[in-house]
Amino acid sequence: MPDSIQNAAPSGVMPYALCTAFSESREFAQLQAQYHDGTTERSQLAQTSRKAFKLAQRLTAVRAIALKTFWDGQQGGVVPFLFYNLAEGAYDATGNSTQGRYTVVFRGSWSQTTGLLRTDVPQIEFVEVA
Repeated sequence: MPDSIQNAAPSGVMPYALCTAFSESREFAQLQAQYHDGTTERSQLAQTSRKAFKLAQRLTAVRAIALKTFWDGQQGGVVPFLFYNLAEGAYDATGNSTQGRYTVVFRGSWSQTTGLLRTDVPQIEFVEVA
């Protein structure tokens, strides 16, 4: 058993054109137990919330191909990567700037529906890991 847990080592930066397609949400991890009399007991698992990012718009064919290529490059959620939340800071293709930068992994499986000029990838999201 290791003495300490190391932070995730990101491999790559999500392209700028894809960063603009995601919106942010927050998750608070907690345990919850409900008793037979209707009362609930909750306990918080973490001191802070964890950010999650979900695809917020339908993609053009070019952006859908770019997202699929990037998703394949990250092995569908196995390899962490850097994501820049453009509402918090400027994009940096090198990954050196820390403002608005998050280390994340994909969550969900790839499935897409292609309609007239747009593609939906409803299950793709990623969550902060470090």
